[in-house]
Amino acid sequence: MHSLKFIWQSTGDIMSILKRTSLWLGAFALLATAVCPPAKAGVVLITQAEANLPPPKIKVSSRAITRGPRIEIADIDDGKLHSPLHFKLKFHAYGGSKIDPTSVTVTYLRGSNVDLTPRVAPYVKASGIDIPDAEVPAGEHAIRVELKDSEGRTSQTNFILAVAKN
Repeated sequence: MHSLKFIWQSTGDIMSILKRTSLWLGAFALLATAVCPPAKAGVVLITQAEANLPPPKIKVSSRAITRGPRIEIADIDDGKLHSPLHFKLKFHAYGGSKIDPTSVTVTYLRGSNVDLTPRVAPYVKASGIDIPDAEVPAGEHAIRVELKDSEGRTSQTNFILAVAKN
């Protein structure tokens, strides 16, 4: 009987230690989530539901002779894009004007167009748009970017993001 009582006491001590340890671990986990920022996934540029929308009914041209600003597609690796991708556009103004970052709009061209501007707004500067980890479903996605400079001259460009399956 005496040895059985000793086992109980040892088990009780272990249970007490486990309870205290689990309380400390719980407190640490709560503190860690309060202090540490949550892990961020990539910026969702286009959702799968948006990609499933019907394609646009008309084709639009982005060619025109203009003194307006230029929109340049940068860092697109010759049609072998995989999500998440580095979505980078450069803006160039002419004649001493400056790009107005608040005028930049980004639209996903579908049967019912999708305004992507709120998603890209935190990444827009006068020099361009730079999203290092944009998430885009596999497929071809028509995008339109429009902006204006400090002289009020507008410019737009349309391009296709061709994203391969991972």
